[in-house]
Amino acid sequence: MKIEHVAMYVNDLEGARQFFERYLGAVSGDMYHNKKTDFKSYFLAFDDGARLEIMNKPHMDDTEKPLQRTGFIHIAFSVGSKERVDSLTAQMKNDGYEVISGPRTTGDGYYESCILAIEGNQIEITV
Repeated sequence: MKIEHVAMYVNDLEGARQFFERYLGAVSGDMYHNKKTDFKSYFLAFDDGARLEIMNKPHMDDTEKPLQRTGFIHIAFSVGSKERVDSLTAQMKNDGYEVISGPRTTGDGYYESCILAIEGNQIEITV
């Protein structure tokens, strides 16, 4: 069994698509648009076969996203090396994203950083 894809609602569909393409190498499929409900989505594919669906529809509830909360908390992307974790973290920081941890080696042995991006959602970058 495998996870087929993960989905997230976003306010800025195009901005989210561009973020994942620019920083994490996503390849976007065509936009799906249900004209009746005004639901829109893109499937983003990554080089290992993982997929992320980003979605938007009118009148979504956008509550505050505290760092410690229940539910899904981050999406982790493996970039292959410590050097790539460091350089991508620095690039995102220079581009105005908040680095909330790292780069560092965690107690369980991961080398990672965590970025607050995409409308308050966390993106983890790891080896």
